[in-house]
Amino acid sequence: MKQATNYAEYLQINSLLNLQKSLSGSAGVKPCHDETLFIIVHQVYELLFKQILHELDSFVEEFSRPPVSENSLGYLVARLERVTQVEDLFIPLLEILETMSPMDFLEFRTLLVPASGFQSVQFRELEIKLGLYYRKGEKTVAAHVMRALNPEEQAKVSGFLATPSALALVEGWLERMPFIAAEHFDFWHEYEFAVLGMLAEERRLLARHSSQDPAAAQQLLQQWEETQLIFTSLFNADAYGVLQASGQRTLSQKATLGALFIFLYRHEAILHQPYRLLTALLTIDEKLTAWRYRHALMAHRLLGSKVGTGSSSGHQYLQKAAEHSRIFVDLFNLSTFLLPLSQLPKLPANLKKSLNFS
Repeated sequence: MKQATNYAEYLQINSLLNLQKSLSGSAGVKPCHDETLFIIVHQVYELLFKQILHELDSFVEEFSRPPVSENSLGYLVARLERVTQVEDLFIPLLEILETMSPMDFLEFRTLLVPASGFQSVQFRELEIKLGLYYRKGEKTVAAHVMRALNPEEQAKVSGFLATPSALALVEGWLERMPFIAAEHFDFWHEYEFAVLGMLAEERRLLARHSSQDPAAAQQLLQQWEETQLIFTSLFNADAYGVLQASGQRTLSQKATLGALFIFLYRHEAILHQPYRLLTALLTIDEKLTAWRYRHALMAHRLLGSKVGTGSSSGHQYLQKAAEHSRIFVDLFNLSTFLLPLSQLPKLPANLKKSLNFS
C-alpha cells in the first residue's frame, strides 16, 4: 500500500509559503507592509495564467488533429468555459491590490525597477496561444516587449510564435464546415436574398420618415449605405480581400461564412456545441479586454501620469494596449450579419436531417 497522502506535502505548502521574498526590509531599506500584498497578488496571477495555459494546451492539441471529433467538442467547450471562470478572478485581484494606497505603493515602487508585467512569459504565451499575433499578422513580438526579457525568455517567446494558435486552428475548423451546400439548395444565395429584403425594408422606412428630420435622415441613410457595403463584402471575395489587406478582417471569407452559419442556426442540434465553443472564445476575449482596461485604471489610480516601472507610458500605454489586443474581433462582428429567426431561410428537409443526431 502506498504511504498516506499528506495535504501539506501534496500541495507543497511549505515551499509555496516561502516564495514571498520582499525587497524592502533588507540592506537597510525600511520594511513596507504592503509589499507582501503586491507579491502575493502577482504570484496568484501567474498561477491563474498557468491554469489557463493548461486548458488552452488541450484545446490546441485536439484542434491540431483534423478532423475534430464531435465527441471531443463537449469537454473542449467545458475547458474553455472554465477559462472564462478563471478570468472572473482577474478583476477582484485588482480590487484587492487597490486596498493599497498610492503612497503605500510609492514606499517600495523604486525597488521594483525595471521589473514589469512585460516580463511575464506566461502572459506572453497566453496572448500568442490565443492568437493575438496571428490576428495582427506579425511574426515577432513587439521590440519593446522583447527587450524587457532575458535571452532565455526571448527564445521561449519566439518558440511560442512557431506553434499554432487557437485562432488559426479555429479558422481551419470553420473552413471545413459541412452542411452549407445541399443538393438543389444554395444557402448563401437564399441568405443574400433575405438580407436584400431586410435592407430594402429598412430603406423604405428611412424614406418614409425622411421629411420629419432631413438632417437625421441623411445620417441614417449614410449608415444604411455603409451597412449595405459590409453585407456586400461578405459575399464578394475581392471586397473581402480588401478588408483583410487593411486589417479589418482576420478570418478568411470561408471561415467567416462557416461561423455565421453556426450563429444563424445555433438551435440545430449538431451546431449547438460549435456555437458554445465560439461563444466561449468571445467571452475569453471580452473578459481579457475588460481586465486590461481595469488594469489601466488601477495604474492611473496608483501612479497618476508617472512612467511605468518597465519604462512604458504607464496607464496610457495600458489603455491603448487593451483596445489593440483584442483577438476574436471577427466573431464579435458576426452580430452585424444576423437576421431575426423569422427571416432565416428555411432549410430543406434533407439538410435539416443532417443537422440532427439521427
